[in-house]
Amino acid sequence: MKILIAPDSYKDALSAREAAKAMARGILKALPDAETHCCPMGDGGEGTLDALLAATGAKRHLTQVQDALGRRREAAWGYQAESRTAFIELAEASGLQHLERQERSALHSTTFGVGELILAALDAGAERLLLTIGGSATNDAGAGMLTALGARLLDAQGQPLAAGGAALADLATLDLSDLDPRLRELTVETAVDVDNPLLGKNGASAVFGPQKGASDADVQTLDAALGHFADLTARQLGDDHRELPGAGAAGGMGFAARAFLGAELRPGITLVMEQVGFDALLDDADLVITGEGQLDGQSLAGKTPVGIARAARAKGVPVVALVGKLGDDWQAAHAEGISAAFALADGPMNLDEALERTPTLLADRAGSLARLLAAWSATR
Repeated sequence: MKILIAPDSYKDALSAREAAKAMARGILKALPDAETHCCPMGDGGEGTLDALLAATGAKRHLTQVQDALGRRREAAWGYQAESRTAFIELAEASGLQHLERQERSALHSTTFGVGELILAALDAGAERLLLTIGGSATNDAGAGMLTALGARLLDAQGQPLAAGGAALADLATLDLSDLDPRLRELTVETAVDVDNPLLGKNGASAVFGPQKGASDADVQTLDAALGHFADLTARQLGDDHRELPGAGAAGGMGFAARAFLGAELRPGITLVMEQVGFDALLDDADLVITGEGQLDGQSLAGKTPVGIARAARAKGVPVVALVGKLGDDWQAAHAEGISAAFALADGPMNLDEALERTPTLLADRAGSLARLLAAWSATR
């Protein structure tokens, strides 16, 4: 039995690499003769950089940047000198995983650190950028990134705006005259893990703002502020990208990447699968085991388990998902190629306990699956 282990990260618990190791450990304990191949994956969120660096051989760099609250931190990014390609993960600079739950502030968090990483890549000679934008703690439509890259966002008194999406309500002048000129020669691909538009009930603020600390009132404030920003951007640039699928990714960073960097927005899991040669790995697999923190109806918009299942279905390879939680409408994933899905919990537990026990629970579920495979094979 050849088993391809290809999970995403389990938010606040395990990286994709750690999750793959836990799965392999459980499988080999139960089925020592199994052939396992670990291929950590990502759909654009935290951990995607590791998968890309492993696949491409790009060199890891560390740069001091601002986090989502303006504090200094060391963020990783990658650079492949031969192709002049930089790999930047938004979550490294402005990720939710760097904040305590009580620190999450959708009104005021900033993508300034992402702009600092782009500047570092330009300084290294990058001509191509692969930007992954999942896992953000931000809802500023990329305004912080633009500021770091030289843009000036001013209020009616000509003063710079405060950091964060809420301040965009006061935007009067969007001055792009000092935007770094090297950006004009930079080809950008942006990996998104959702297809939401920028605004409205399915937009960045309404759907993702609450997990970043936004109250119902905050969501209304942010949606209006981002709408005002989109209006000024459309008038100045002549194009309106607010309805573009993926524009609402990472609190509107998808919108900014397209409008100001000319980026092509692509499903993150598709882009990562291309980089790691996933189709070739499927050719040698009897089963794929994948997973992440939650499987639900929204997973069909571009999350890792469903992207993997679609690719595996085309090759006739079954897929099993081991997930932290089975959310609303998770059964829709069956039609996309997921043969079976199992939640990790083995009894009642609170979130903190579930996060702490994720490595053990993941190994146990993978081991149980391996035993089931062994029992089934013995009857054939």
